[in-house]
Amino acid sequence: MKATLSFSSTLLLIILSALGGLLLSSLGMSIGWMIGTLIVATTLAITRPQFLKVPSNSKGMPKVWLYIGQLILAIELGQQINLTVVSTFVDNWLPVSIILLISILFSLGSGFILFKFTSNDLLTSLFSTAPGGLSAMPGIAEEVGANTATVSVVQIMRVFLVVLTVPLLVSSLGEQATVAAPSEAAFSFSLESVSWTFVLVFAAFIGYLIGKRFKFPAPWLVGGMLTVGIMQVAGSAIAGYNLTAWWPHLVLIIAQVIIATSIGSRFHADMFQGMKRTIGVAFISTIVLIGTMFLCAYIVSEVGGIPFITTALAFAPGGVAEMATTSVVLGADAPFVVAVQVFRILIVSLLLPPIFRWFYQVGEQKVHAHAKVQER
Repeated sequence: MKATLSFSSTLLLIILSALGGLLLSSLGMSIGWMIGTLIVATTLAITRPQFLKVPSNSKGMPKVWLYIGQLILAIELGQQINLTVVSTFVDNWLPVSIILLISILFSLGSGFILFKFTSNDLLTSLFSTAPGGLSAMPGIAEEVGANTATVSVVQIMRVFLVVLTVPLLVSSLGEQATVAAPSEAAFSFSLESVSWTFVLVFAAFIGYLIGKRFKFPAPWLVGGMLTVGIMQVAGSAIAGYNLTAWWPHLVLIIAQVIIATSIGSRFHADMFQGMKRTIGVAFISTIVLIGTMFLCAYIVSEVGGIPFITTALAFAPGGVAEMATTSVVLGADAPFVVAVQVFRILIVSLLLPPIFRWFYQVGEQKVHAHAKVQER
């Protein structure tokens, strides 16, 4: 049975990983906290230095840390939800749906390629390449009998590549990635702002319970964001002015560090044993998928008049939390990014597992039929 890191080891890992984020951030990289932390956390998780006291069967940090990061991010995003975002999504539902369909079809093709050129079974291959997010796909794969280790490795690798490459590609294409300056109200420490902060935290927790009940992907993030957004709009309407929580920028940095460290801590050297071909094929298909989604994002940006940085992050085949964090830091339309990412994951989580099982059953029937013919 796998064990999680102890509290002291987890805290030390977060602190050391954050130093990498501090370094890249100090060099002027807007997403430096996320990328730098992810690189250091992954390196420490794989090398397992003795002072970290990482168990030989470690599965990374306790999930509660990831939930804390997602809770912070949910409140950050929920405060930004407004009717303009919904209107933008509704106005562009057709191109968004088409691009998401393309990404799903491409993932199916990648799954078949992974199946043909590796020793993985079809079910495992399809779940490994499905763009459903790191938090959703391994759990669903386990329920239907796929190899969760392979699914996790390929999913983690894709998220890692997306988080490392997408912000850099956006910048290299000349897209201005700047973060809007926080309002002074966000730093004002008053009884009202502090009280409203507690209200939003409570709303986020209620959103998690609702999300868990209805099996939302990443319920801490998705459910929390929705209820915080509803509370923000309703509370401000009742008060007659925009209510502002005490929410300094340091809180967002903490969320980035915790989420990036949590992702990086899941890597270990054993995950790559006997998977050289699988990782190679998955790496190539992921790079091609990222390039295809960038092209599609550019087309939607031109057609819909949406900033390219927003469409690039919205269609990037990463997880909800990872892309949401990146969008907030880069100053993109974070709620729109989250809306598209959640829509994609909902489609993948609801529709693809039955399709995968059908493909797998058909394949098994053909194998059995061929075996019977051979016996005769």
